[in-house]
Amino acid sequence: MPRQLRRGVPALLLILACLAGCTPTTGSGEPHSGSAAPTGAETKDVRQPRAHAAFDYQLGGPYRPASDVRVVSRDRTAKPADGRYNICYVNAFQTQPGEQALRWWQRKHPDLLLRKGGPDGDLVIDEDWDEPLLDISTGARRAALADVVGRWIDGCADAGFDAVEPDNLDSYQRSQGLLDADDATAFARLLAERAHHKGLAIAQKNTTDLLGAHTRIGFDFAVTEECGRYAECEEFARAYGNRVFDIEYRAADFAAACRTWGSSLALVLRDRDVRPKGESGHVHRHC
Repeated sequence: MPRQLRRGVPALLLILACLAGCTPTTGSGEPHSGSAAPTGAETKDVRQPRAHAAFDYQLGGPYRPASDVRVVSRDRTAKPADGRYNICYVNAFQTQPGEQALRWWQRKHPDLLLRKGGPDGDLVIDEDWDEPLLDISTGARRAALADVVGRWIDGCADAGFDAVEPDNLDSYQRSQGLLDADDATAFARLLAERAHHKGLAIAQKNTTDLLGAHTRIGFDFAVTEECGRYAECEEFARAYGNRVFDIEYRAADFAAACRTWGSSLALVLRDRDVRPKGESGHVHRHC
């Protein structure tokens, strides 16, 4: 979901990415060759998204995409859009907001919720979104969580999605020091293995701090929020060879990003609540 409240540490975005055969850039928004996506048995059957394809971000509710939109991201509870490259949103590092979601975790997997001061301590919560963090602090807990989230990833594949977008990769930055980047990297690697096993590509969601580990993790492309606003498009473009899908939430940022990156990255302007088409306040434009 939109991360305008979650940028206490510089470096969070989403992007999706590009074709091979690009030429290097000098920072002017021209195509990047970037680093290669992971190769070998893990990714040989994975279908990559096409760079610079018109994009729509539909997390607030599905609706029929515009005729020229080729790539759509939707929540895992929604059906894929017919005839498009479909990305499945999964909240992988935190719970969904609300009491119902929390009660499910407390009933099914209470030991996988991150707590301060031991098993009876207070939950560690992303206050901006009221989302308790999941405990990825040990190999055993990561394996258990990978089984839970892995079933959701399997569901994305079974529903006909082409890729998965695991959100809140950066949650360790909100963990009050209980988690670190190594924990996030190790868990993300498990999710990438599960996605590739099911024939899904997997996106890095935001978190420039982990761009250096993207090949080791197994990410194939990026989904970023406001890389134009926060001057991060260059870093993602270099890492993913322009296979970057970015959402901007302010018209001025979108216009500026389009001027610099509109010929090489997939950029979309959405309202912050990513409302469905037809609902008051809905905004969708791409360049």
